[in-house]
Amino acid sequence: MPVSYLRELAAYWADGYDWRAWEARLNAYPQFTTEIDGQRVHFLHVRSQSPDALPLILTHGWPGSVVEFLDLIEPLSRDFHLVIPSIPGFGFSGPTTEAGWTSRRIARAWAELMRRLGYERFGAQGGDFGGGISRALGLLVPDNVVAVHVNGGTTYPSAAEDDPTLTDRERARVRRMAEFMNEAGGYIAIQSTRPRTLAYGLTDSPAGQLAWIVDKIRDMTDLAKELPHEAVDRDLLLSDVSVYWFTGTAASSAELYYEDGQAWDEEESSPVPTGVSLFTVQDIALRRDEERVNNITFWADHDRGGHFAAMEAPDLLLADIREFFGRYR
Repeated sequence: MPVSYLRELAAYWADGYDWRAWEARLNAYPQFTTEIDGQRVHFLHVRSQSPDALPLILTHGWPGSVVEFLDLIEPLSRDFHLVIPSIPGFGFSGPTTEAGWTSRRIARAWAELMRRLGYERFGAQGGDFGGGISRALGLLVPDNVVAVHVNGGTTYPSAAEDDPTLTDRERARVRRMAEFMNEAGGYIAIQSTRPRTLAYGLTDSPAGQLAWIVDKIRDMTDLAKELPHEAVDRDLLLSDVSVYWFTGTAASSAELYYEDGQAWDEEESSPVPTGVSLFTVQDIALRRDEERVNNITFWADHDRGGHFAAMEAPDLLLADIREFFGRYR
């Protein structure tokens, strides 16, 4: 993270950015907390006025939060009853109170949340960790989940770059994966092995928390954009960072990497209809890998956007969600 850029961004965060305006945007939507499996869970619940609306649970990833869905809530709520939780350990759900909060356990909590809200049949959508959680939700309660949509995929490329069966775009994705892990993958190693040691510094320094999150967003947004705020609106970016800072969740959010790393096992094949949307080569999934473990019924490949599609290309993601789930209404 270049120091000149970080200084400029931190100065704006301190003296130019208006948290109260973004707080008001969040507070325009109904929000609740409940306790599931001993853990506080925060969620937005926005009911549609459409009588045949499909319930849809949206799940963010790291370093995301419910803030990343703000541009999607109003248009999606025309067609869906929306449930948008903060992952346990993230944001307004607050730090986790015990070990063991894996993606699968979070999915189990989501199933209970939807049951409590009276939704017997619903869709699930997410990106990053949210994609894995949405897929796990379909595995756990396939009779309740009508379909799952993910942006960014659920698998890592299994092919080598010199595989002659790859298309040019697939080869670029495999190459990008190798470049990313070599140049920017250190955060995965740290957060999956020593998340709390890192978090002492992040929790003690707003500049440290800012740098850690913005660096990752820079690495995973559209490669055509030189600076993070060229891909994601600067105030939206700072709102996401603010949620981590205000809630002191640097450690507990990072620990999801550790928990999933400790619980890793062979992927089960999912029978639930699954849609995948990829945004430029920053989303590194290959269709052959997705079809090996998922029931793929929808595939979209876009030439703009990146890993944080809800913030970078909300119009494209919105269209894909509507088209995909429209088949299962």
